[in-house]
Amino acid sequence: MTIELSTIQTIAMAVIVLYIGKFFNNTFKFLKENCIPESVTGGTVFSILTFIGYKTGMFNFIFEDSLRSIFMIAFFTTVGYSASLKLLKKAGMPVFMFLLASVALAISQNILGVGLAQILNLNPLIGLATGSMSTTGGPGTAGAFAPILESYGAEGATVVAMATATYALIMGSLISGPVANRLIKKHNLLEKRNQNESYDADESKKTPLDPKHVSTASFQIIMAMGIGSLISNFLSQAGIVLPSYIGAMFAAAVIRNISDFTGAYEVHLDIINIIGGFTLTIFLSMTLMSFKLWELQGLALPLIIMLVAQTVLIGAFAYFITFRLTGKDYDAVVMTSGHCGCGFGTTPKALANMEALTAKYFPSPKAFFVIPIVGGLFIDFFNAGIITLFMNILH
Repeated sequence: MTIELSTIQTIAMAVIVLYIGKFFNNTFKFLKENCIPESVTGGTVFSILTFIGYKTGMFNFIFEDSLRSIFMIAFFTTVGYSASLKLLKKAGMPVFMFLLASVALAISQNILGVGLAQILNLNPLIGLATGSMSTTGGPGTAGAFAPILESYGAEGATVVAMATATYALIMGSLISGPVANRLIKKHNLLEKRNQNESYDADESKKTPLDPKHVSTASFQIIMAMGIGSLISNFLSQAGIVLPSYIGAMFAAAVIRNISDFTGAYEVHLDIINIIGGFTLTIFLSMTLMSFKLWELQGLALPLIIMLVAQTVLIGAFAYFITFRLTGKDYDAVVMTSGHCGCGFGTTPKALANMEALTAKYFPSPKAFFVIPIVGGLFIDFFNAGIITLFMNILH
């Protein structure tokens, strides 16, 4: 039986999936203690149910999720509003250090994938499909580069790349909490943070949640999204291919900084952040509940070995390298948690990891500025160059 859901029904199902995740997180101590986002828990459980339905022939869902990209763009627009130049002065070096960690990880992922493919007697390009194009790059980059690998003779590279990206989206959250909690306990970072507050990123006052302020914040998000779409269309026509949310992020940043420097209007960042949390949750629920786990069933043992190896790599890299490069403090832990997401999934997944962690402990405005800037802007450029370099070497 095929169950087709309309746009509204799909959004409603995403909310149900979120509450499923909330139930499991409240029921199982491991999930809550390790800061697994509720949308990830619910989406994974729902994907398992749909897998059972598909394999038994009992039911199969078809979602109309055209609004998923709108929720994604809306979320990144709210992130753009946090990009104050005043904050940039404080976070300049952390941005560079996290970018350095991200580039080093992308290179390591490709070396590991290609090396294991050769050891396992697979086409090295298949190994590359399990590298940074699917892990650091996520489904979008995987979908863009995998067909090129197939044109080079790597048969099945698209399936391998998308399966890896799907696997990474789940595992990027599952390993984040344990890594972050271990670092916090090992280095006594909660006590040190209380004794030495070293970073106050945003000193904006709290805004009352009345209809006027909520409406203003909502309108500012919508305006930035509209302006951002024009920017993205212009860049696309100029032959510059970027994620669809980049234009909206840039527009929001401009609006924020005009407000900071002129005082002509207010940007209610606390309300915008609340809206951002809502849109991120819905986006992730819609993404995860539509996973087709049966597409992973046909993976051969060598590919499973490579996926496990990539999981070990991101966990070890984040724990031993990212944490140290980004300062070895509480903010570094939050960025390390984020790196488990954007280094093994997507930037929204990174921010979901960070939101879950900071909800349990303390806010980290510094981390929430650094991760979107690197994950949403710079790393895409560097990763594309890294992938292209490896393809040219192996082809």
